[in-house]
Amino acid sequence: MTLRLAQKQNEFNRLNKAISELYHDICVQIGISDSVFDIFYAIIALGDGCCQKDICNYAFTSKQTIHSAIHKLEKEGFLSLKSGKGREMHIFLTPKGERFMEENIAPVIVMENQTCSQMNAKELDTLLLLTKKYLDCLRTQAKELPIQ
Repeated sequence: MTLRLAQKQNEFNRLNKAISELYHDICVQIGISDSVFDIFYAIIALGDGCCQKDICNYAFTSKQTIHSAIHKLEKEGFLSLKSGKGREMHIFLTPKGERFMEENIAPVIVMENQTCSQMNAKELDTLLLLTKKYLDCLRTQAKELPIQ
């Protein structure tokens, strides 16, 4: 690998970590864990009544982490659970959860939308296209790692 390519890769990794750190700092300011943020964020995207497995898939977070956080939020009165098919549980916001979402999570989405509005459509399309391509290539390379 050339030095220039390695520097670009390091900068890309650094920027990804900076974005993750920014979202973590937002969670700290709100007073919630990253997984709780992921749950509320996924409910906005997937809709009230979504299933735990859908949240896991959306947030790329383990079942155990999401399961624990959902039950904590249920005990605190933010969510209610209703049985679905088999062992499937549908997750619904309570009025307390809706208020929390409006006051704490919705402003983050507004921030994201404002950020995207500072880029033109072609820039956004390019960002998404290249990020997806990078992820696809990385996944392909990860399959070839000699890890046991």
